[in-house]
Amino acid sequence: MCDSVHMMNIRKSNERGHAEHGWLDSYHSFSFADYYDPNWMGYRTLRVINDDLVMPGQGFGMHPHRDMEIVTYILSGALQHKDSMGNGRVIRPGDFQYMSAGTGVLHSEFNPSPDEAARLLQIWIKPDETGVKPGYAEKSFANEPAGFYLVTSKSGRDGSISIHQDADLWLAKLDGKNRVSHKLAPGRHAWVHVAEGEVTVNGKKLSGGDAAAVTDEKAIELSADKAAQVLLFDLN
Repeated sequence: MCDSVHMMNIRKSNERGHAEHGWLDSYHSFSFADYYDPNWMGYRTLRVINDDLVMPGQGFGMHPHRDMEIVTYILSGALQHKDSMGNGRVIRPGDFQYMSAGTGVLHSEFNPSPDEAARLLQIWIKPDETGVKPGYAEKSFANEPAGFYLVTSKSGRDGSISIHQDADLWLAKLDGKNRVSHKLAPGRHAWVHVAEGEVTVNGKKLSGGDAAAVTDEKAIELSADKAAQVLLFDLN
């Protein structure tokens, strides 16, 4: 699956798990719920990437989580969030939402639109400690120009959201003109998820929903001929 030139293991969009629930159409990059594949149980500390389409007026009812770092990124439409910490917000395209479930949190996510489906990426990262106090944060990149932005990090550096894991999540907003280069430190690993558009990753063309596990590479080069979005996870 890997050649000596590129230590990249490609995960094609159509190879992902798929669950069609009527109110929810979901693609699973890694094993989740009824989808089980022992080869795809996660990558490093990254446990879940679900590509969810929530139908108008539908959503996830109140449900509990524990000891998981949960990041949601809205691609289109809107999602109304409510949780047991007292947060109630409508999140929109370009918004990242972070919840540290810790000792336990209840939340619901509902699509308030009568006619537009909401598309989101739901990401779970395993925490480096359990039993922490639950937490919540948001960060919006909707009005940011094309560029490369740090979304989460262990330390919360450069205005990123501080999470309970040494996992840097970067958002690459590509407009057809810019290129992004990310250096990978020795011993670090990357998961590159194409959220939208067609992107060239270290010379390989990937489409929306495709992903690549990258090891033993010094850098990751991203470019696109037109607007695209990529999530790059730099993991220990």
